[in-house]
Amino acid sequence: MPEIIIVLLKVIGIGILGIIFLNILITYILGLRVIKSNEIGIVEKWWSTKGSLKNSIIALNKEAGYQPDVLRAGIHFRSAIMYKVKKAPLITIPQGQIGYVFARDGQALEPTQSLGKVIKESNNFQDVRAFIENGGQKGPQRDILREGTYAFNLAQFVVITENKTYCIDNGNDTEMQAIGSMAEKIREHNGFKPMIIQGNSDFTGIVTTHDGPSLPNGEIIAPIVGENPQEGETYHNNFQNPEAFLRAGGFRGRQYQVITDGTYYLNGLFATVELVKKIVIPVGYVGVVVSYTGRKGKDQSGEAYKHGELVENGCKGVWKEPLNPGKYAFNTYAGSINLVPTTNIILKWVEGETDKTHKYDENLKEVDIITQDAFQPTLPLSVVINIDYRKAPLVIQRFGDIKMLVEQTLDPMVASYFKNIGQRRTLIELIQERTEIQEEAAEKMKEKFNHYSLELEEVLIGTPSAENDKKIETILQQLRDRQVAKEQIETYKHQTNAAEKEKILKEYEAKAKQQSALTESAINIDIESNKGAAEYRKALQEAEQIKALAEARATEIKIIASAEAEKEEKVGIAKAIAINKQVEAYGGPQYQVAQIIGEKFAEAIKIAKVPIVPKNIVTLGGNGEHSNASILDTVLALTMNKQLGIDIAKDTEDDNGITEKEIDNTPITNVSKVNEEANDDESNK
Repeated sequence: MPEIIIVLLKVIGIGILGIIFLNILITYILGLRVIKSNEIGIVEKWWSTKGSLKNSIIALNKEAGYQPDVLRAGIHFRSAIMYKVKKAPLITIPQGQIGYVFARDGQALEPTQSLGKVIKESNNFQDVRAFIENGGQKGPQRDILREGTYAFNLAQFVVITENKTYCIDNGNDTEMQAIGSMAEKIREHNGFKPMIIQGNSDFTGIVTTHDGPSLPNGEIIAPIVGENPQEGETYHNNFQNPEAFLRAGGFRGRQYQVITDGTYYLNGLFATVELVKKIVIPVGYVGVVVSYTGRKGKDQSGEAYKHGELVENGCKGVWKEPLNPGKYAFNTYAGSINLVPTTNIILKWVEGETDKTHKYDENLKEVDIITQDAFQPTLPLSVVINIDYRKAPLVIQRFGDIKMLVEQTLDPMVASYFKNIGQRRTLIELIQERTEIQEEAAEKMKEKFNHYSLELEEVLIGTPSAENDKKIETILQQLRDRQVAKEQIETYKHQTNAAEKEKILKEYEAKAKQQSALTESAINIDIESNKGAAEYRKALQEAEQIKALAEARATEIKIIASAEAEKEEKVGIAKAIAINKQVEAYGGPQYQVAQIIGEKFAEAIKIAKVPIVPKNIVTLGGNGEHSNASILDTVLALTMNKQLGIDIAKDTEDDNGITEKEIDNTPITNVSKVNEEANDDESNK
């Protein structure tokens, strides 16, 4: 039994030794290496037949030392007798962060360089051999790492992120201190994150680059380069491509070009950004630019202007064209903007009353004057001026700013003018003739203000006063009393007018009370007037109608009469011809007449229905055969004798006053008298 145990122990021992030997064989002699998917293997060669490195760290030609290529995920065989493999994690740059690279091997930096140039062939520093063979330089690099996962050979590159620095410690403490200092510097400038300028922050980014050639002597701002997107080789896209910036001829130092709203992935070792507020030129102002940089421009002020030069915009000096109201991303290190108001400026020569919007008059006070009557009051003034926006650069070129213009030029000029005015007038005249003085001052001082490129709008004078001179107050009190008396007189006049107006008002009120009756009567008058007018028009229409009918009737009658006349004419002619024939038949006209009279008489008797035998017979008296003739016989005899051409005897009158006519010696009694007498006799009966 013990022997079996001994044998088993020997077998187990031999097995353990075999396992150990196999492990040694696989691990050290064959060099079995298993690299996980999130790792890389950095290979260091212990020895080589090609010798060791002298001035470099990476063995490009299989010398002893760190090899340029790394082992990626999988199974690899590297004998431990010759190689040492160090595992390192893949490096991930998170979203919204920037990684920086420090190269340990490569060419040395040029004297004008502070960062190593970009080697595109290195595939973001993942190909060490390509980096070195294409001229990669040791030290901090211009190129940065954006979001993503990378497989770096940490023997060649030190990768610095916000949270960690990835590298292989080579025992060089100086190098590690330099890398730590670099990381701290990046962190101070917040270089591990992109530069974000919010649109609502109203900030402008002023860029300072730390690589490239130095500025020429005398220059303080680097000029703008590489801003054209069409020129791909030199377009640096707002300093995000350092290589393009340097190819375009950019200088290190503060740049004239600024960056505005947006997100920028800048290398914090290449460029730092200072945020300044945008320049706002409010409405009512213009901005006169004094540029500290740019080319030398030609004077644009004209020969008559001898107080300095105005240059074209973009040149060094005072720009001829001011900036209009708006918001500007202006580089305050490249120049300054002087705000010049274009609205009316009120300057008050009154101590303690300062216009808070501009404060140009904060050091002005009342003008001390001496009047003609030896009073010494102080005179408060207000002057309204305006600056033409086109002349604003002239004002800034000549005076520097508006406040200096007011204090060094306008104050002594205005004070001197009104001192002269005071000497020519008494105190009362100065008070009472204020309007005339204001107008005179505005007229005479305009030319002086124009000389300084200003426009004088108005001059306003206050009331003279003196703190310790009671006589002035006495005079002013007298003037006040006088004015009060005038106002009382004026008040009485107005009261009188008011009384008259009140009287008129009462009359109108009385009329207003009777207004209803007046209105009704006026309406009735209008109604009657309208009726009369209607009747009048109706009468006119009826008259016109009657007139028209009458004219029509007259025309009708005229036509009928004309026809009847024509008829009668023709009938008469026919009758005349017939009568003529009858006359010839009767033997003479007298016989024809007698015939006609007889016929007409008979017809008349027939129509009148007169009895042929009369009830009363009136004889004509007389003697002879005609003494018993009736009136009818007498008339017939008279008519026939007349028509037949028989002469009638002359009148005779008897003793009773009865006139008789003798016809054929037969007297005819006046029938009218006989009838009268007969009527009288009948009445008496």
